[in-house]
Amino acid sequence: MALDQSFVGRSYPPTRPYAVGREQIREFAEAIGDPNPVYTDPAAARALGHPDVIAPPTYPFAITTRVAQQVIQDPELGLDYTRVVHGDQKFGYTRPVHAGDVITITSHIEDIKSLAGNDVLLIRNELHDESGDHVATVHTKLVARAAEEA
Repeated sequence: MALDQSFVGRSYPPTRPYAVGREQIREFAEAIGDPNPVYTDPAAARALGHPDVIAPPTYPFAITTRVAQQVIQDPELGLDYTRVVHGDQKFGYTRPVHAGDVITITSHIEDIKSLAGNDVLLIRNELHDESGDHVATVHTKLVARAAEEA
């Protein structure tokens, strides 16, 4: 069953605030194998003008996957998550995410397409800090594979 095209342009409510901590950033940097000291050493980050350690550029994916649940689990959308594969990820920054940020995320459905029987869903996630200032935009593309015919 194809996804409901009327969902294009739909926005979901902002998430609960998420406090970004040094330990989460360090663990993420270790998980991706990036030893850059700005991810683990506050002095190294401050030497480059940051208020605290900064997160690797792909870090927002770790927190936007949590909020994607409100889109994925929306029963009216009609997405069969058992058929979903990750298609693409893009990041745009106003500034780096750093330890001490308190982030809220608002998700928007940007586009829904049907290609070769597969549904392609493009979600835009806007990250804002506790002051309401924009931090980053994360675009996520999900592909719901077509059901196999018997």
